[in-house]
Amino acid sequence: MQLVRGLHNLRAEHRGCVATIGNFDGVHCGHQAILARLRERAAALGVPACVVIFEPQPREFFAPDSAPVRLSRLRDKLQLLAAQGVERVLCLAFNRRLRELSAAQFVQQVLLDGLGVRHLEIGDDFRFGCDRAGDFAFLEQAGQQHGFTVEAAATVAQQGLRVSSTGVREALAVADFALAERLLGRPYAIAGRVLHGQKLGRQLNAPTANVQLKRKRVPLSGVYLVSVRLDGRLLPGVANIGVRPSVQSDGFAHLEVHLLDFNGDLYGRRLEVIFHRKLRDEQRFASLEALKTAIDADIAAARAYWLGQPLQ
Repeated sequence: MQLVRGLHNLRAEHRGCVATIGNFDGVHCGHQAILARLRERAAALGVPACVVIFEPQPREFFAPDSAPVRLSRLRDKLQLLAAQGVERVLCLAFNRRLRELSAAQFVQQVLLDGLGVRHLEIGDDFRFGCDRAGDFAFLEQAGQQHGFTVEAAATVAQQGLRVSSTGVREALAVADFALAERLLGRPYAIAGRVLHGQKLGRQLNAPTANVQLKRKRVPLSGVYLVSVRLDGRLLPGVANIGVRPSVQSDGFAHLEVHLLDFNGDLYGRRLEVIFHRKLRDEQRFASLEALKTAIDADIAAARAYWLGQPLQ
């Protein structure tokens, strides 16, 4: 899959495609349905399938403190899009210049001059351009004028529930990982590289892998039963994700994973942490001894759980 960052990096060979536009946060089943239709249109027209995304996401630009927490980082999103057969991603910097483009300017500069779009697959509630003046009807009219077709992406439902990134966040907030998996089409996971931490886990006789998150906010908080994908194997464990209130905190979210009965060097390795069940909320403990007692109980609960449900 080819990643093009910014309109200025588009070349003549990038013109001529079918495209869709959106955040694609989490690349859930609804997104996957859009991408499946995109691949069909691309194959029929003999052109690449292109997804247009924004960094930061628009709501993060307008209201960074209240924007929805992301389900996936950009790196993970790109990997998920590639797995869905997307051939090209155009990542546009959402900044003041882009925000001030009128709907007509966006169509001209991005869709026509930049991508030479042949077909557009879009949500019927999609809005764009300065003051969100552009909508589906505007795109239909522009398509008739400039020679590209536009199709509305139908809403996808799972057991009567509309599939959306918001729905996934709500499921994760109440630790309903079965529902999150149905909406995503896969178990919810966070991936990252293992960094050196404070080594506090070793002092507590529970060494942990400090997984780099590269974001301040995450959709989970607490202690969870997890499995970890490493070198093609799934390993059982228990993880804490949050701001670590019992130790010196930097205010950022951290993901610390203890693998059961694992001896090995994980520093620098990239792990995929899959969440299965919540054990408890993150707590502030009065002493390291109280923290150690709680961690020992968490590990014991993890052992009992994985003993009854061994990983394949």
